Amino acid sequence: MKRVVLLGSTGSIGTSTAKVALDLPDRIRLVGLAAGNNAKLLADQARQHCPEAVSITDPAQATKLREAFGDSMEVHQGSEGLIKLATLPSADIVLIAIVGTAGLQPALAAIRAGKDIAVASKEILVMAGEIVMSEARKHGVRVLAVDSEHSAIFQCLDGKPSSSVRNLWLTASGGPFRSKTDWPKESFRDITVERALKHPSWVMGRKITLDSATLFNKGLEMIEARWLFDIEMGRVQVLVHPQSIVHSMVEFIDGSIIAQLSTPDMCLPIQYALTYPDRVLNERVQTNLAKLGQLTFEEPDLGRFPALKLARHAGEVGGTLPAVLNAANEVAVEAFWDNRISFDQIPEVVGRTLDRHRVVEHPDLDQILAADGWARTNAVVG
Repeated sequence: MKRVVLLGSTGSIGTSTAKVALDLPDRIRLVGLAAGNNAKLLADQARQHCPEAVSITDPAQATKLREAFGDSMEVHQGSEGLIKLATLPSADIVLIAIVGTAGLQPALAAIRAGKDIAVASKEILVMAGEIVMSEARKHGVRVLAVDSEHSAIFQCLDGKPSSSVRNLWLTASGGPFRSKTDWPKESFRDITVERALKHPSWVMGRKITLDSATLFNKGLEMIEARWLFDIEMGRVQVLVHPQSIVHSMVEFIDGSIIAQLSTPDMCLPIQYALTYPDRVLNERVQTNLAKLGQLTFEEPDLGRFPALKLARHAGEVGGTLPAVLNAANEVAVEAFWDNRISFDQIPEVVGRTLDRHRVVEHPDLDQILAADGWARTNAVVG
């Protein structure tokens, strides 16, 4: 039985994790649940899973939850509540599915408390991969991937060292604007938020869906892979695969390529992370390759999607630059959401911010957070 703390329980990853827990009641128990502001769904999840403790951002909502549940469970609030849950004594593993930078401090707290962590929040490793992986080694805990792409690579590597790898191949659906014919570069200025939210393969939250449309999501995944698998950026590649069946591949130095395939469903990588090293029977994901017919691949169009070049540059330089990349992208995406900039201006905002930043090499956590704050202030939109 794995006792799991779930941070971000009401988001898309969180609700999928709750489904996995219901599928495998003899293998997984949710002992802690944390949400942002969706108190109703958090309360429903608490009634269904009976955790030891919950946490919510808003103190007023926390008070209402205490009144509703009485002494049957602990109720925490705010950033301190996330730390309380991340270090819950009974937990074996902490799954972090909080959007943005809020998951970084709980991730480090969980590691230092001797908990394995499962990472669904890219920002944790993009911003502080060097620190997080160093702390994990120091405390003898595992950092497990929840993203479908990184889970695929983890499964394909199967314990092989990075020295045996020629390239890691992250696959990308290409997003809703993959077709150069339908969406030439000059049309990007006219893309609406509503259109950008129509992802062809996955149902996800707003931020990650917009990042998938610009391919910034894949750029962040490149940096994440660099740290998860202890491999330099030059061996992390991206290949567009519209069907989203091959979730990623590992090319070994002897020329062999091993891929992980399945119908798109986040329950599968979540289940693997929470039951690792076991594989457990589940009928939720069914893949019929004959029915699919064919799988296709193509090079990403770096001219139309400069996010990949910006991310590779940030990952190669390292230091505080990936934190700046992440923060500037968040600012730009929010500006696009508010109709203050056009879709094609998102990478322009990020690129200008990267150019202006003075990089700190091998930063500590305070320096990373300072770079994040600097970027949020200095990412000029419009």
